[in-house]
Formats: sequence, structure tokens, C-alpha cells
Amino acid sequence: MNARLHLPARVRRGEEFQLRVILQHPMENGLRRGDDGRAIPYSVVERLLVRYNGAEVFAAEMTPGIAANPYLAIHLVAEASGPISVEWATTQGGKGAASANLTVE
Repeated sequence: MNARLHLPARVRRGEEFQLRVILQHPMENGLRRGDDGRAIPYSVVERLLVRYNGAEVFAAEMTPGIAANPYLAIHLVAEASGPISVEWATTQGGKGAASANLTVE
């Protein structure tokens, strides 16, 4: 599963900015059947965690109602330059992570 993170190239200290996250995941509800007639296993993004300079700044527990390829917009306040990382886990045990660097002036 892939993810794209979008954030401004530069922000001023104390300024609010938006982190946009797009996860590429099919989000199967376990009710559909594949071409072979067998049920496609239930698989959704279950947990999402955002860290800014190593500190947890956002966490979410997702439910089956979340759409395929979920998009989240998260508002944060710029404190210092550093990495922003997003980690997620699926109900099937899959895990993923993506990160980007924020420059604060």
C-alpha cells in the first residue's frame, strides 16, 4: 500500500499548515466475491498515526465506513523544521509508512 503526503515547502514558525494524506488501499468489506467465487477477505486501514519531529500529533482508529483510498487533511502548527511521518496498519496485519520533511523559517 502506498501513500502520498502533501505539505507546504516552507512555513513560518507558529503558522498553521495542512498535511494532506492519501492512502492507496482498496478497503474490502469482506462481502464481495472474486472472479473465482470466493469471498475477498475483509481488509481496511485500521489505525493511522502522524508524528512530527518524533512526537505523536495525530492518531485515528478507522472503521469499515472509511472509503477506498482514504484522504485525510490534518491541521498542524509549525514549531521547528523536521520530519513528518505517517504510519498505518490494516486489519490483515499489513503496515506502511511514509514521511516528508518540513522546513520552518
